This record gives sequence, C-alpha cells and structure tokens, in this order.
Amino acid sequence: MSAPEKPADYVVVGAGPAGCVLAARLSEDPDCQVVLIEAGGRDWNPLLGVPLMTGLILRSAYANWSYVTEPEPQLNGRRTQWARGKVLGGSSSIHGMVYMRGLPIDFADWAARGLTGWSYDEVLPYFLRSENSHRGGSAFHATGGPLTVSAGRLDNPLFQVYLQAAQQAGHPKSDDFAGPSPHGAGAYDFTIRNGRRVSAASAYLRQALHRPNLRVVTQAQALCLNWDANGRVQGVDVLHRGEKITLRAEREVLLCGGAVNSPQLLMLSGIGPAAALQAQGLPVRMDLPGVGQGLQDHLLVRVEHRALGGVTLDRLRRVDLAAWALFKAMVWGTGPATSFPLEVGGLYKSSPDLAQPDLQSHFLPALSSAALRLPYFSKVLPQDRGAGFFANVFQLRPESTGAIELASADPLAHPRIRPGYLSAPQDLVVLREGVKRLREVFAQPAFNAWRGVELAPGPKVQSDTDIEAWIRATADTVYHPTSSCRMGGTADPMAVLDNQCRVRGVAGLRVVDASSLPRVTSGNTAAPVYMLAERIADVLRGRLSL
Repeated sequence: MSAPEKPADYVVVGAGPAGCVLAARLSEDPDCQVVLIEAGGRDWNPLLGVPLMTGLILRSAYANWSYVTEPEPQLNGRRTQWARGKVLGGSSSIHGMVYMRGLPIDFADWAARGLTGWSYDEVLPYFLRSENSHRGGSAFHATGGPLTVSAGRLDNPLFQVYLQAAQQAGHPKSDDFAGPSPHGAGAYDFTIRNGRRVSAASAYLRQALHRPNLRVVTQAQALCLNWDANGRVQGVDVLHRGEKITLRAEREVLLCGGAVNSPQLLMLSGIGPAAALQAQGLPVRMDLPGVGQGLQDHLLVRVEHRALGGVTLDRLRRVDLAAWALFKAMVWGTGPATSFPLEVGGLYKSSPDLAQPDLQSHFLPALSSAALRLPYFSKVLPQDRGAGFFANVFQLRPESTGAIELASADPLAHPRIRPGYLSAPQDLVVLREGVKRLREVFAQPAFNAWRGVELAPGPKVQSDTDIEAWIRATADTVYHPTSSCRMGGTADPMAVLDNQCRVRGVAGLRVVDASSLPRVTSGNTAAPVYMLAERIADVLRGRLSL
C-alpha cells in the first residue's frame, strides 16, 4: 500500500465503485500499469460488512467524508448531512445495498441528449457483465460477474403485508425491477453475499490486488492535477500520509471521486467556471462553466405508523438482542443483521395518466431510526419511540438541480454543496402525491391488524398545503448525488464530458463516476455507476468504439 516510484499508464483517483472497476478491469492486461489512490483507509473493519449496520455507519464519522450542505431555501433553510464513503469501496462500503439499474427511459434520455452509444440496448450488456444474479441467466440478468446480486430474506411478516396492501391500493405487482415490467410493488435485489455486504472493493478490487501491475495507495488525498508543458494532464499531486508526492500517468488520469469530489478537484486544478476560479485566486486552465453545475439528488420523506404486535425490528434496540444479532452476522453470516431491511417497495405513479412510474418507495418494518445500539454510535441514535414501521418515497426523475462550488482554494477544505432541492416547483407536487400514495397503501385492509396511529406526517397533516409544509420541514437526502460533471452531446453547452467521459478541451483526463451521469437515474445509483465504469474500461482497452 505504499506509494509507487515510477509512472503508471493510468492513475485512478478515488476507490469508489467506478475506481475499483477501472483498476480491476485495466489491470487485467499485464502490460498495463495502474495506480489507484484513495483518500480513506482500507475496508478492514468487519462492521462495514454487516448489512444492518448501514443506518449507523451513515450517521457516523467513520469512513465518511461527512459533508454538510449549505442551507436549502426550499427546505426552510435546513442543512442536510451528505454521507459519502471515504474508504476502499467508497460509498458502496457504507451505503445501502439496493441494486437498481434505473429504467430504460433514463438511457433513452441519454441518447436523446446526443450521447451516442448510451441507449438502453447498448448499456444493458454492461449491466449484465457486472452481475452475478440469483435470478440466473436471461435477457435481463446474468451470472458470473463480480457483483453478487441476491434476493432479500423476506422473513418478516410485514413485508408480505406491504406487498398485499400495495396491490389492494391498485398498484400492480412487479417481480423484477430490472425486468420488462418494473412498474408496481415488489421485492428488491441487493449486493449481499452470504449475509455480507458486497462493495466495489470486495467485488472488484480484492481479486485484483495480487497483480504486480496494480498498486493501491490509501490515505492519499488528491490535491491538484499535474500538467505538462503542453497543457496535458500528466498526473496528480497527492497528500500521502503527510507528504506531498506526484503520481504520473503516461496515458491518462481517471478521476473517480464522485459527485462532490470530482468537480472540486477539477476546479482546484483550474478547470471550471472562469469567474468562480478567479474569485478563489486560481488560474484558469480551461473555462468549463458546467463543472459543478447540474447537481441532482433524490429527496425523500417517510410516512410512519405505530405498529401493533411485536414483529418489528425495533426489538433490536435492546442491547442483548443487538449484540447477539451482530455476533451471528459477523461469525456465521446468519440472523437479522445480515439483510438490508428495506426489502420491499415499489415504483409507483404520482398520477395514473403517466406512462412511466415517477416515484420509488422502500418499506421497513421499524421506525426510522437505526436498529442497533452500540456505544460508538450512541450520539446518533434517537430516543426509543417504541415499535413501528415506515415507508419512504422519493421522486425518480426530479427537475431540480444544484451545484458544487469551491469554498476555498484549500484542497483540504470541503466545498459548498447546494443541492437545489425543490427548486423546480413541480417536484414538490410529485413528492406530495407520493405521500398520498403511501397513505393509501397503509390504509388498506392488509394492514388492519398491524396499523397503529400515524406518527408522520400525523393525523393533523391532511391538506395539500399542510403536506407541502411538512415536506419542507422534514425531507432528507437519499444519498444519490449525480451529474455535477455530466456527459453531454456537442450541442450541450454545460456538458463537461463527451460520450467517452473525456473532459472537454483537456487532454489526458476523464471523469468516470456518478458525476458523469447526464441526470440522476430512476432509482438507486450504484448499479449505473458500475455499468458506466465497465463500459469506459472497454473504451480504454480498445474493445469498444463510441
């Protein structure tokens, strides 16, 4: 894990999903020298592998950049916490493990934006390449890929209650959200194997670490891109364990820092909106106004009920039960801690007139607090509120956009994050209708034996105005930031990247991560990033021409 002494062919900056994929795939060629750097440490902590620990890890400072947004005007001036992984595997090591590809309409939109080579039919083979699915091989799934995709345990009776209630409310049943009929209620797939989290590090990187042509450098934060005399990016300056070093790339630097870190490093290196760079005293090497702009994220709210009966996961707040569940998960890979508990949900329509679903929901048989109580995390755990259940809902394709901006020319300072939630007025309407869809589900006969009083929004919140006010007061991130360095066609003046993820006007540099997505996809965002990196790896190896 020490710093390399000679130039590599590629320097990959950031060991999140995209960085791990690129490092693993490029190093399959023994003649290709690859260096992968990560600002965080190794993913050695066994707690990272326990699926039910996710809620606590996200709320802790461990392996986390712990970003905080600027006050959001449409959320009553509230700041939101943005958990981003700072560890091998990146956010795939700390976030939820739901496997969602998005919908075909997302990639049709990419193609319509002038992105040749990114239609649904063209990206599907790369979803399949990455996947080792419990569903077996078919037109929509594959086996043999690095990324294990498994079914949930579905051993809590409330999961079946939710699915039955959703159908009673008029929603169809979906057997596969990545299949031909994703609209409706169904069970999610997860990147979990034998009761353990499957991160980008465990799926891709671990099998490649033995290769002599791959070097992984942890505790190495990128400070600035390094340029040659001809204006080509030739490497990156890095702070490695207190020492500044330069890592050189003979072919390209591949920036995989994510939707926050990638635009920040570009701007620190003089690539971005000229006026903003000059305001920070930075030289302008390439005036690209789209860097940091177009940021998108999913915004959710939760409808909660008190639960009747003792079947919810809230019982795991007891120290003895929590410790036993954690022990079983870590030692034998069994028990309730081995699943990510948002096991069922649905893709719904805010209006029956829509051709495609525009809402996503996850159901959890517990109140919206972390399920395990450990001393390390005691400060982030809310007070015990008894037993309950909730479902969240968020808009799949919001119109609102925000920005990543430099707060300082200091590369160790966090940037300003302005998500722009609900800046497009229609987004509030869609989310409001989503609350109504969840209330309709919970009002169905299937829940009669289990449903207690509504805790949130609460019985007093009924009118559209009241619901909208409650959304502004309580809505929170789903941790799906994208599109702050987006790919775009030649007609898109704000596109930072071409259809091969090359930075416009800059030689030797690509950005390959969630920031590259033209807009946020319809669902959880890890799977599209795996696909993106698999596809660009083929481009770099000369196997694909876009």
